[in-house]
Amino acid sequence: MKTINRALGVSALALAFVVTGCSAGGSTGATPAASPGITAAPSSAPASSEANAADQMFVTMMIPHHEQAIEMSDIVLEKDDIDPRVLDLAQRIKDAQGPEIEQMEAWLDDWGMGHGGMGGMDHGDGMMSEGDMEALDAATGNEASRLWLQQMIEHHEGAVEMAEAEVEDGQHPDVVALAQQMADAQATEIAEMEQLLTEL
Repeated sequence: MKTINRALGVSALALAFVVTGCSAGGSTGATPAASPGITAAPSSAPASSEANAADQMFVTMMIPHHEQAIEMSDIVLEKDDIDPRVLDLAQRIKDAQGPEIEQMEAWLDDWGMGHGGMGGMDHGDGMMSEGDMEALDAATGNEASRLWLQQMIEHHEGAVEMAEAEVEDGQHPDVVALAQQMADAQATEIAEMEQLLTEL
């Protein structure tokens, strides 16, 4: 697994964007309504309920990361002759990550930050390159099933590293809770995908 440093260091430009967003919009300190599965902050939460730069970077980077996972899932879901266990997992990933994107976008709104600033994330943090996506799109049958599993394992590994870094460095309780939920869920899915690879 790659180092956590890579998960936080997409580029100096990304960091500058997030810091700029922090200073421009500032933290409202408001806690958005928690979506299902996200632990809401207690009413007696201390001042740490405000988002720090780590919280804002995590959310800003994780949105396009999730969007690509959904795109990868859509590609395989539209194919014929895909192992049904792969199709089931792809649908579960899509169903889980769509609402998480909505929650993270709501946080950006509350923090006065726009959406889509990191839509052009470089290859890294488990992100697939344009060539990777083209290869997945072109693959068929069992080859497509295996390639999707291999790519999604790498994609999930990057997300887990990003989530673990947020748990360590973030301070907004709802964002940290979502990051922990992501790390746990995706680690479980990695194990499931690794097992599937041995059976295809």
